[in-house]
Amino acid sequence: MVAPSSTLLDVIVVGGSYAGMSAALQLARARRSVAVIDAGSPRNGAASRAHGFLGHDGQPPAQIAEQGRAGLLAYPNVAWHEDQALTASAVTEGFRIDCASGESYLARRLILAHGVRDILPPIDGVAERWGHSVFHCPYCHGYELAGGRIGVVACSREGAGHQALLLSDWGPVTLFCHPEESPMEAELARRLLQRGVEIERGAVQRIDGRATVVLADGRRREMDALFITPENELAVPLAAQLGCEQENGGCITTDAAKQTTVDGVFACGDAARMTGNIALAVGEGALAGVATHQSLLGLLER
Repeated sequence: MVAPSSTLLDVIVVGGSYAGMSAALQLARARRSVAVIDAGSPRNGAASRAHGFLGHDGQPPAQIAEQGRAGLLAYPNVAWHEDQALTASAVTEGFRIDCASGESYLARRLILAHGVRDILPPIDGVAERWGHSVFHCPYCHGYELAGGRIGVVACSREGAGHQALLLSDWGPVTLFCHPEESPMEAELARRLLQRGVEIERGAVQRIDGRATVVLADGRRREMDALFITPENELAVPLAAQLGCEQENGGCITTDAAKQTTVDGVFACGDAARMTGNIALAVGEGALAGVATHQSLLGLLER
């Protein structure tokens, strides 16, 4: 089913990855008209395998997504639009989304599931290895390292220290800190030492081979994998355009039912919880879909 631009839909879902599809599925099964607008740029597109998602552990992310999409599009009341949502606005009927193709869509409710964009540190060799030997989530990639050498490259001192503590359950960890950074908080340093984390103070110049850290003084530290905590930004600025409140970290503020601070607008997935986990995204999407349906019936309270 392809809805004309002038058709008033029940719900528009911006973002067709795990959270967006999960939300759309609940609404499809409630026999509501749904349009999914997806730009085709999943956050985990560089990863060869996805882990930690029950029933799909070890499958390629694209395969999991394709299975989900095929099941969703079996419902005739769902339309899928491969397009980039550019602007969102409140209108008399509800909400309007204008897309890069020139198409516009109207709906009574809106779900923002467009995810976030990772901003990688400007270190030579990181971008080429992202999703292959440079990661951000130990729950997705830690087990396969089988106790191998793990490096944590500090993008932010506090975040890197906590990431190093977490990763110490997966193998021996070396935390690479820039020498000009301020001293680490004493309690965090004590806990890192207690867990056997080595702290290497030397500027990282580049990454070679699989995951070899080359320091500015020429030393080479061979690792089996590297982890970073990249900065994130919302993939598209629709929440700001609508006036939705955002947390300090940038994600969209929601309540327990995934309602944003703007009536009729819901948010789920990485855009509303910056975790980067498929299982959590699917669960949040289901919650957002159910809550959106109940809001259409006037059954949802703030």
